[in-house]
Amino acid sequence: MGQARRSRLKRVRATRKPAGERQPRAPRRTDPPAATVGSRPADGSFPIVGIGASAGGLAALGEFFSPAPPDVGAAFVVVSHQPPGHVNLLPDLLQKHTAMPVVEATDGIRLAPDHVYLSTPGRTLAVLQGVLHVMDHESDGRVVLPIDYFFRSLAEDQGDRAIGVILSGTGTDGTLGLKAIKAHAGMTMAQEVQSAKYAGMPENAIRSGAVDYVTPAGSMVEQIRAFLRGVASRDAGRLAGESPALGRIFIALRDRMGHDFSVHKASTSRRRIERRMNVHQIGTIEEYLRYLQINPQEVDALFRELLIGVTSFFRDPAAFDSLAGSGLPKLLDSRPDGSCGCLPSWAAHSRSGSTGCKSASIHARPTAQTGRDPPIWAAQDHTSDSV
Repeated sequence: MGQARRSRLKRVRATRKPAGERQPRAPRRTDPPAATVGSRPADGSFPIVGIGASAGGLAALGEFFSPAPPDVGAAFVVVSHQPPGHVNLLPDLLQKHTAMPVVEATDGIRLAPDHVYLSTPGRTLAVLQGVLHVMDHESDGRVVLPIDYFFRSLAEDQGDRAIGVILSGTGTDGTLGLKAIKAHAGMTMAQEVQSAKYAGMPENAIRSGAVDYVTPAGSMVEQIRAFLRGVASRDAGRLAGESPALGRIFIALRDRMGHDFSVHKASTSRRRIERRMNVHQIGTIEEYLRYLQINPQEVDALFRELLIGVTSFFRDPAAFDSLAGSGLPKLLDSRPDGSCGCLPSWAAHSRSGSTGCKSASIHARPTAQTGRDPPIWAAQDHTSDSV
């Protein structure tokens, strides 16, 4: 061995640490990582049931959960109206009615099936990628509607895996949220008005047309299980391709409603038809066609479902605020004092006419500041039954 090579080996040996001085390896991590945005549970997807309750809700929640088995296969999130600083006794009270674990929602907790999560008093809940987030109320003076807020978040995050339930309570909270869930092909329920201690919330939801099932609270879990069994057993490709029965459904809609949905986006139309089939536990498109033929009211329900649902009265609040705050006042100021005060305005609107109502309310705002009282004209076109 050459002198140069022996010198290199000596230098390498000199730089190595003795065996006793080597750093120990870090133990392999065995506990699951914390939930992070953008991750999904590895055990597959499962439905999430959002439950809205207010006055009289404790009794209704007890009736809801008492017959529920511990293995429903869904996560349950209860959102109720409780003031900030309120001592939340609901977890202990509700645990008496169910074998599923009942916990108060904390920020960043990942939802798991066969668990019940309760909202924090004075806070709102949102869900993102299957993870709950506890949100502070916005301090802009608007009325806080925590059930609507969570249902909308649930609809946007879970789509057709979202289920919305409205139990006893006063007011209208939850109705717009149910519309959002239905617009995303989820399933909706409301407590039977006669069985609710306070009927305001369920009655408003039912009147809105956004409810799939109306039933007493004690029958809801079994209805949910039946719905999920139908979804799990369905053939995912039953509406794929061109089906003669699908064409006849579009003809039935056109004959009754005067609208041709065959020219609309095919995947959206099929998904909405499939959702109606799941609601009625119908297995094939041919059976659903026969159901339509003997139940004209189902044609009406399918028509409403195929329309694009508007889940918020002011869908772009920044644009409307700009119009009301600067645009319209400038237009009114530019008009001579002796003018009649009439300011023509046109707005394209949907069948519900909600856009026209928004525009009318926005036009009326500046009059209180200017002292003018311009008339508001409402027009009805031949394609709509709204004014």
